[in-house]
Amino acid sequence: MTHEKQSNITVTITSYGKGLLGFIRKHVNNDADAEDILQDVWYQLSTVINTRPVEQVGAWLYRVARNRIIDKRRKKTEELLPYKVNDDGDTVLAVASMITNDNPETAYRERVVWQRFYAALDKLPQAQRDVFVWHELERIPFAEIAAFTGEPISKLVSRKHHAVLFLRKQLKVFYDELMD
Repeated sequence: MTHEKQSNITVTITSYGKGLLGFIRKHVNNDADAEDILQDVWYQLSTVINTRPVEQVGAWLYRVARNRIIDKRRKKTEELLPYKVNDDGDTVLAVASMITNDNPETAYRERVVWQRFYAALDKLPQAQRDVFVWHELERIPFAEIAAFTGEPISKLVSRKHHAVLFLRKQLKVFYDELMD
């Protein structure tokens, strides 16, 4: 790295460091996560600055930070989903409302329901899937989603509505089969 580029990074860190850390802290649960995300942003800056110039450094930094915050939330969703291990060693998601008894047929149905649900979820456009997952699975309020995506709440509600309609349509056939 040339001395000029290193100097530019130092100036950028000095200029944007406190504001960026404050922005990140508002959107994560603890200071350790905020500092980890900030370090990721600085690392990303150091790698990008060597390959191409960044036109609007401030906007770019906040976008990278926002993306890292979203990534962190997605990662936590995966960790928070309840699961259990069946007698045959398979790990399946546990849905309390679906577990009526501990027989193999119930476990199989539960596993198939989640597989179909995630397969249908994967067919959604990325924007609709994100809003659905954040609001329904992670229980993040629309106002908070709007704050870190920069999208109006009405647009987010519309995306979730379209996602729900799509998922209903995708899962209706499976539901009818399951009930027969």
